[in-house]
Amino acid sequence: MSDDHLKRRIGLGLLTAYGVGVMIGAGIYVLVGAVAADAGVWAPLSFLLAGLIAAPTALSYAEFSTRLPEAAGEAAFVGQGLRSQALAVLVGLAIVAAGTISAGAVLRGGVGYLTQAVEIDPVLAILLLGAALTLVAMVGVLESLSLAAIFTVVEVVGLILVIWAGTTATPTAGFTAPQPIVVSGVGVAAVLAFFAFIGFEDIVNMAEEVRRPEHTMPRAILLSLAITSVIYALVTFAAVRAVPVADLSQSTSPLVLVWQATRGGDGDFLSGIAVFAALNGVLAQIVMASRVLFGLGRRTRALALFHHANPRLGTPVVATLLIGTAVILSAIYVPFTVLAELTSAILLAVFVLVNLALILQKRRAPAAAFRVPMAVPVLGMVLSAVALAIAIAGQF
Repeated sequence: MSDDHLKRRIGLGLLTAYGVGVMIGAGIYVLVGAVAADAGVWAPLSFLLAGLIAAPTALSYAEFSTRLPEAAGEAAFVGQGLRSQALAVLVGLAIVAAGTISAGAVLRGGVGYLTQAVEIDPVLAILLLGAALTLVAMVGVLESLSLAAIFTVVEVVGLILVIWAGTTATPTAGFTAPQPIVVSGVGVAAVLAFFAFIGFEDIVNMAEEVRRPEHTMPRAILLSLAITSVIYALVTFAAVRAVPVADLSQSTSPLVLVWQATRGGDGDFLSGIAVFAALNGVLAQIVMASRVLFGLGRRTRALALFHHANPRLGTPVVATLLIGTAVILSAIYVPFTVLAELTSAILLAVFVLVNLALILQKRRAPAAAFRVPMAVPVLGMVLSAVALAIAIAGQF
């Protein structure tokens, strides 16, 4: 096997599970409380707005993935659409940074749940789990995504239990007589909630390991976003219905709190499921970011070291090792909320560029295996730009 080609071993089922798993693992288990702190009982609306912000861009990614099915997807999209290889490399590095920071945030959040159920030093837990996931990612993509699919099933079962508990409990006074909606709070919360939708864009970076990518990629992107949006809406509704917003916003394990408040007991099993969710998100981001580095190595000599796949494993081992190490360090040293906000800001900026690139590319070459109306990337660019402005304003 050539050392610059990855193995095509992934079909629609695993790719969709990968997208759902990384999105769920990227935030719902740890973000509900933070979003409720800004939006109150209107938190489900914030998640809905975040999904609407993501939807047009997801459609743009779906079309671009049929035009350029290769690793370092966003870099390839921007490079061709804006005709700038320098900007393409910059976007690729931004995606690597966002994936690494996101994985660090999820790993940190997952360990927060783990320490609720098991007495273990958080730093030691981060080191052990981060190293184990990096090793799995190095072994093979089929093995990595198969494990991720198992994690996804486990975490979805946990969320279904939370939905059942929250929707069958007596609603809180704050839910039955809600405070008036505060638009600014819902908007700021939507930008934070956007972090929980991170994942659909990761799918495009798996293109060189997917069978029939022109057929599979757009379907996996749209399916994963739709499935995740429904799950988020139901989970958030159940949480704010069953637990006072003040309690949710103060909890480091909000979904465990929902179970404790509605069904009794310690809810340790949910902490365990949340750890699976975190592991899923971290593994998916390590796999994605290493593929972006692999693709960037094709585009610039400065990163050529990373454009090599192990002949036996078929994975970019050097790139995976670097990403795994960076994920562990970010999880140890950077607070979760900072990681989430920084990741969202980086990705929103990339989304603006990808939508602009598709607008220009559609004008030059309208034909594609999967096409969306021109209004879709225009709307995606505008929504992403507005959300980015809100995210930046929220930092000052």
